[in-house]
Amino acid sequence: MQEEFVHLHNHSEYSLLDGMLRITEIDGKPSEFLKRVAKQKIPAIAITDHGNMYGAITFYNNAVKVGVKPILGCELYITEGSRKEKDKNSKANLGHITALVKDNEGYQNLIEMLSKAYLEGFYYYPRIDFELLERYNKGIIFLSGCVESLINKYILANDIKKAKEIADRFKSICGKENFFIELMYHEDEKEKKVIKPLIGIANDLNLEVVVTNDCHFENPQDMFAHDVHLCISTNAKLDDKDRLRSNPHLYYKSFKEMYEIFKDVPNGIRNTVEITYRCNFILEKGKIHLPKFKIPKEYEEKYKNIDEAQNHYLRDLCIKGLEEKFGKIPEEYLKRLDYELDVIKTLGFSSYFLIVMDFINFARKAKIPVGPGRGSGAGSVVSYALNITKIDPLKHNLLFERFLNLGRKSMPDLDIDFSDRGREEVINYVIEKYGKENVANIVTYGTIMAKTAIKDVGRVLGMTASETNKITKLIGNNQTLSEALQNPDLQKIKNLSSTHQQLFDVALKIEGLKRHTGIHAAGKVITEQPVYKYTPLAQREGIITTQYDGETLTELGLLKIDFLGLKTLSVIDDTAKLIRNAEPEFDIDKIPFDDPKTYKLLSEGRTIGVFQLESDGMQKLVKNLKPTTFSDISALVALYRPGPIEAGMIDLFINRKHGKENITYEHPLLEDILKDTYGTIIYQEQVMEIVKRLANFTPQEADDLRKAMGKKIPEEMEKLKERFIKGAEKNGITTKLATKIFEQMYKFAGYGFNKSHSVAYATLAYQTAYLKANYPLEFMISLLTNEIGHTSIGSERQDYKIVKYLEEAKSMGFDILPPDINRSYPDFSKELYNNKMYIRFALKAIKNIGENVANEIVDEREKNGPYKSINDFIARNNSKQINKKVIESLAKAGAFDTLFDEKSSKSSKRTRALSYAENADSSIYTQASLFGIET
Repeated sequence: MQEEFVHLHNHSEYSLLDGMLRITEIDGKPSEFLKRVAKQKIPAIAITDHGNMYGAITFYNNAVKVGVKPILGCELYITEGSRKEKDKNSKANLGHITALVKDNEGYQNLIEMLSKAYLEGFYYYPRIDFELLERYNKGIIFLSGCVESLINKYILANDIKKAKEIADRFKSICGKENFFIELMYHEDEKEKKVIKPLIGIANDLNLEVVVTNDCHFENPQDMFAHDVHLCISTNAKLDDKDRLRSNPHLYYKSFKEMYEIFKDVPNGIRNTVEITYRCNFILEKGKIHLPKFKIPKEYEEKYKNIDEAQNHYLRDLCIKGLEEKFGKIPEEYLKRLDYELDVIKTLGFSSYFLIVMDFINFARKAKIPVGPGRGSGAGSVVSYALNITKIDPLKHNLLFERFLNLGRKSMPDLDIDFSDRGREEVINYVIEKYGKENVANIVTYGTIMAKTAIKDVGRVLGMTASETNKITKLIGNNQTLSEALQNPDLQKIKNLSSTHQQLFDVALKIEGLKRHTGIHAAGKVITEQPVYKYTPLAQREGIITTQYDGETLTELGLLKIDFLGLKTLSVIDDTAKLIRNAEPEFDIDKIPFDDPKTYKLLSEGRTIGVFQLESDGMQKLVKNLKPTTFSDISALVALYRPGPIEAGMIDLFINRKHGKENITYEHPLLEDILKDTYGTIIYQEQVMEIVKRLANFTPQEADDLRKAMGKKIPEEMEKLKERFIKGAEKNGITTKLATKIFEQMYKFAGYGFNKSHSVAYATLAYQTAYLKANYPLEFMISLLTNEIGHTSIGSERQDYKIVKYLEEAKSMGFDILPPDINRSYPDFSKELYNNKMYIRFALKAIKNIGENVANEIVDEREKNGPYKSINDFIARNNSKQINKKVIESLAKAGAFDTLFDEKSSKSSKRTRALSYAENADSSIYTQASLFGIET
């Protein structure tokens, strides 16, 4: 008896809150389950998750890493009728069918068919139908499905004839060689009833059978954990009578166990191997799929191919951009430009930069504020020349290779900050330009972390929230449960009772599994053809997302852009608009970066409202450092993180700046690299420069070392250390000194920050500090206005920030005038009163007064004059928006106070105003509903 059997029906952790076959361990490495499969010399394994391929590529990669052949698949939902019919009958006519990818054509067909199931056939489940099956069956092997298949439903209904008709229909569509009758047995009565009829149908139709096990967990002893897992999924408790229950036989069985069950159907065992031989999908990697970018016709006509045309067009745009900045372009910029363009050309990324430039140009023309830069992309002269970024990389000694080098095979990553108000407009432009089908949201996966595992399992076991909260308080935010259990106090709790023991045992088994999907807050994928040609799609509450996450999309060579919304950009823009009322020529991009007022404000720690510098800890740090240069601000952004704080790097930096500690350099070449940071390594780029200058590392090698130091892999570090010492020796540096320098780099590099990002965000920090120092009234008005929507006065919980900003404005000498129906505007505004400048409270900041309501009130006032009384106000604002709730909110906020006798107390005025709200329908109108006033 040859022991060969391949499991072809398996549910991984991506069968969310059901499957428990782990693909990836918590540390990101291939799972112990896959390693076990490899160790047993099993030739292959398939993954067939419920109606999705979320984990397909991760599974493929991890299986290949451990030496197991991966078979991609999916347990599809198929309706007997049309996928477009969505009623009770169509739900009843639903069955399962197992799909396994044979080749690249099959993969393409499966991801498109599954996408259509979500986009066109979703009704409780993503459903395909026979029409889609006819269109997309090539390159796929289909198994008839579990006990919930269409065929089995008719067998269980004692309609063998209909079951046979369905099987014959599958056969005629898929072909005899690509459709197998699937046999399962988990000591289930329904399964027992269908096995013989299924074999009979196979014989009658000359179809092959194949045996599978509906694997949901790895070992028999995992059944209890799976039962709990199902309870989490269905929000049930373990002692609920009518809950969904696990089956003890849904584990990954051995050949002997499967043979024992199906020894009378040996061909069903053999066919698992036969199918494996026929499934030979190879994932295409290394190919970049960029959407086409239309360039001027003269370039297309002049050059022999589109790539060459785009390369020349990109260079010409860069030259033009640098000429606009410098007039005659300095030689060092031309040299750097040519270097960057050569790398971009070699990697085939010219169109990438043109695409990003295009939507940023749109934003700028539409007056949508764009950030100065973000991430490593700020280190590119090409980005600077194209106005993608506003950071001069040479001025700040930023490295292009930190962003892009010849060793990088994936797409560049230019994340872009837009004003939070304008972000959607930019996204809509991109959708309109490239097509609705060619732009999609990106899925994210939620993972069961240690605290969640305890809370979820505890609830299922009947524990109270207070009981589980006591436990989770002993678990660190980034700790695994195994790490947390090193705490003796947690061990004591674990040993309190059998229930507590179960709690921890199950939590350890489900920790790290995928729990749910979400939507990436900023990420979009943009493709040349419809997105479903490259990745399966899903749909959540009408929102279309990819089924692959951002990391996978990048691996597949797809263009992923993060369109981020940043409120600070709106604050800066609004402040600039207010300033331009008095100074029309004001330009935030032309402010001096050596302004004494700005550094004085920073040195005094008056950083409330200043981007990145307003937290209590940062205020204290800024005050201690007393920055005097822009590079000090950049360093602050880089240093204020847990790692550098715990390592004492902040104290070292401050002491060296203020001469309390000597600044020494182990080698003269280090001074030029580290002088701006007082001899301290705080940036990843500094490490890269050190190894390039001292040990002749290439830009690519330097970036490889930067990545390796972040990961801290001992074997890899030893090789790099040896490479550094040898390279340094060639430059006359002794082994002893080279070793010392390397160890210092290694010590600090683990905390190193991306300098390009630090400089970009320090720019925004400086700009907001400059505005606060030089235009305090305009800045505070804009800051307060842009906080509206995050809270409103009158709500049960007043947000910390808006209250903090009001207090800060007062401390700066700007008293706040209360909301007034005749003086307030939708936004906070300045108002001259008794020869003193005040800030008038915004109507929009009052609870229940949204932007539309506030605009209506002010528009009517400006059109027909001030309101004379509440009656007048109600009579003149007669839309459905101005209802009882709105009037009550205005009254409580004191907006009507000035309409009453000045001698009356505030409480008296507000009581009277509220009475108008109560009686507005009877005292003013005969038909209250006409004006939307609730009674």
